[in-house]
Amino acid sequence: MSTPAMQVRSRIPRLAGSAVERARLTVVPRRRTAAGRAPFLALVSMVLLGGVVGLLLFNTSMQQASFATTALEQQSTRLAAREQSLSMDLERLRNPQRIAGAALKLGMVQACSPAFLQLGTGKVTGAPCSDPNPLRINGRPPVKPAELNPKTKVVRVEASATSGNSAGDTAAGNADRAVRDGKKKSR
Repeated sequence: MSTPAMQVRSRIPRLAGSAVERARLTVVPRRRTAAGRAPFLALVSMVLLGGVVGLLLFNTSMQQASFATTALEQQSTRLAAREQSLSMDLERLRNPQRIAGAALKLGMVQACSPAFLQLGTGKVTGAPCSDPNPLRINGRPPVKPAELNPKTKVVRVEASATSGNSAGDTAAGNADRAVRDGKKKSR
């Protein structure tokens, strides 16, 4: 029989021999695999496709925002014009001359200095209004300066026969003849 120590000694050379055989380097032939490129190409194409779709969605959202901005600017312009027209209407309605004219059309009169009646004596103190319109509603139109309205000067030139030409040959004579002919034609 063999003892356990003997068994271990007999195994050691066998284990050492197999370890040495496994430790030897050998040249392994290169394996060519086409499967390594396909996943890479799929990944690159998916990244490119995702980028193009993302860019398209971004461009579409930017154009929609641009259209919304343009619409809001147009609405703002319309509202500003409406606000301006309404403020002009309000200023026209608040015009004191227009209010006074409407009051006169309704039969109202302008206030003047007050007069007081004493009940015990029946005496009136103060001056009652004598002029129904003490204040002008509309101001007087401006007076046109005399320089802007000059008097017209009429100068009559008579034809003289001193130059030896007849009255028919001068310019004044031609004008007189044209006036006479025009009067004859109009009759």
